[in-house]
Amino acid sequence: METETRSYPVGQVAELAGVTVRTLHHYDRIGLLRPSGRSGSGYRRYNHLDLERLQQILLYRELGFPLEEIAAIVDSPGTDAAVHLSRQRALLVKRVHRLELMLAAIDKEMEAYRMDIQLTPKERFEVWGSFDPDEHAPEADERWGDSEAFTESQRRTSGYSKEDWLAIKAEAADISKRLVEAMTAGEPADGDVARGLVEEHRDHISRWFYECSPEIHVGLGDMYVTDARFRKVYEDMAQGLSQYVRDAIRANATRAGAA
Repeated sequence: METETRSYPVGQVAELAGVTVRTLHHYDRIGLLRPSGRSGSGYRRYNHLDLERLQQILLYRELGFPLEEIAAIVDSPGTDAAVHLSRQRALLVKRVHRLELMLAAIDKEMEAYRMDIQLTPKERFEVWGSFDPDEHAPEADERWGDSEAFTESQRRTSGYSKEDWLAIKAEAADISKRLVEAMTAGEPADGDVARGLVEEHRDHISRWFYECSPEIHVGLGDMYVTDARFRKVYEDMAQGLSQYVRDAIRANATRAGAA
């Protein structure tokens, strides 16, 4: 009962909600959230019902609703907190699904974009032959140019020399070669040998480009099977290799408790 009768000053409410006092003043001016009381000096005081309304407002705001629409929603007759929470949960589930799709796309383009090199055309050809890493650059930059991994990869690779890139290519080729040998020799994808090799692959990405967590690695492994561009790279080395690598990555992540 004490909680229900207690009131809070605007500064404390702003701190609790993670918004500015100016935001609360604006919500008051437009009638979206008017404080239920005033102090003896005329300062705004908010009770628990005001805080509940603010929570609903901020949740809808986070979901991308404009303030005018939020006002109509929270003032809708017969709509209580339970209805709002149910509606918001459904909207958040949709957002989570969309973010998962975006994350998968980011991981996919990150794996392509990590092939980018800061070399002259002649040096680039000496390293990669006819492969053109710039083919994926515009889309990758648009999709995740502001991401931490993108920034980290750009920071690291911007200082790489031709010798660095040749070393990267040789290291990646050696890992791939040993994966082919393991598969050909009948080593199970979930065995120690295959898991050790894909762990080397994960470490290779983390050391040279960006931190490749086991979760990200699993996403890359799935991409090696589902995306024609990457599947072709592995299948050109050995038929069935893309599936083998994917299964080994999953097994390695499971052992690490990440899948």
